[in-house]
Amino acid sequence: MQATTTQVRQQDVPIIRTGVGTVTPLATVTVRSRIDGQLERVGFVEGQDVKAGQLLAQLDARALQVQLEQAQAQKAKDAALLGNARIDLRRYETLIAQDAATRQQLDTQRALVAQLEAALKMDQAQIDAAQVQLSYATITAPIGGRTGARLVDPGNIVHATDPGGLVVINQIDPIAVVFSLPEGAFQDVNRALQGSQAPLAVQVSLPGSAQALASGRLTLLNNQIDNTTGTIRLKAQFGNPQHALWPGQYVDARLVLGVRRGALTVPAAAVQRGPEGTYVYTVGADGSAQIAPVEVAQIQDGLAVIDQGLAAGQRVVVDGQYKLRPGLKVAEAPRAAASEGGR
Repeated sequence: MQATTTQVRQQDVPIIRTGVGTVTPLATVTVRSRIDGQLERVGFVEGQDVKAGQLLAQLDARALQVQLEQAQAQKAKDAALLGNARIDLRRYETLIAQDAATRQQLDTQRALVAQLEAALKMDQAQIDAAQVQLSYATITAPIGGRTGARLVDPGNIVHATDPGGLVVINQIDPIAVVFSLPEGAFQDVNRALQGSQAPLAVQVSLPGSAQALASGRLTLLNNQIDNTTGTIRLKAQFGNPQHALWPGQYVDARLVLGVRRGALTVPAAAVQRGPEGTYVYTVGADGSAQIAPVEVAQIQDGLAVIDQGLAAGQRVVVDGQYKLRPGLKVAEAPRAAASEGGR
């Protein structure tokens, strides 16, 4: 009876949990005006990467500039009055010492000085408020990221209450991936987090692809399990300088919980399932096939990790099991034998 066989290998195997995720911006900001006014110019290009603090839009600020100058003029006026009142106060203090003025006149002058000092503080507050309002006419990027479509054109009147805003900025480098795992994986993930001083590694790839798009780190294990879906939500962060990940994209996320040292592994195709559980066909020294019940710890990327039932170096059948019966003699299939000899 011909079949393809391979040896049970002992190797380090990563402990992985896989889930389906969605790429999301690390941060999203809808840029809105904080005041009403006419949009004079736009300082960004649609789809452009912008830096935090970069000019995005400029509103007509002439009315706000006038308000600031009025507040500054009022402060200058009150400062002059305060200076004169303080001079008069010093005069009254001299006259009271010479018994040439009444105590009431001195107290009244002191009250006037205090009143003008308070007025000066109010004037400064008005100046600060006017400067804040004037600064709102210059709209800058609150975060670095990629701009979307421009939602308002120059010349239009914008309002602080406009729901759409001027533009939406998505931070895409770094970027995040939100994915879910079955609630049964929670304890394994939690133990891995407790036992690791470094963040757990996460790899993402396109659905159905084995090639990783990016590698990152786990940043969130959600604080509750979703009872409606029976899943736990997780988030990972990735560097994205080449923009391989894009918001809204579906990806497969692989969370690495650790490494199983010296694990016994066989190709996943070797593992069969029957009424009594999982098993493999082994080939003894005399070439006869035997059924060996096994306990499978995990199957990942076409590799099965065996907890019990096999030993390193044993030969197991990976193709042709459907023709086998216990006790039948097994001969290596020609193509598999030639391939193995080439290795």
